[in-house]
Amino acid sequence: MAALGKGRRITGSERSQVTGDLNERYSAGASIRELAESTGRSYGFIHRLLVESETALRGRGGSHGDAKS
Repeated sequence: MAALGKGRRITGSERSQVTGDLNERYSAGASIRELAESTGRSYGFIHRLLVESETALRGRGGSHGDAKS
């Protein structure tokens, strides 16, 4: 997917196409941050499209502070 251009409105069939592509890439393991960087859009924009399309979002990674050392 090519960069979408920051601030440009994405509507109609283009929005549906972009959402489908982002959903596929996210489901294949790409993070929201990776998708944002590769498209030139914000984290919030990518997150909003995934939520609007009812994509099951993964939990946050990293340490949860409950590891016993």
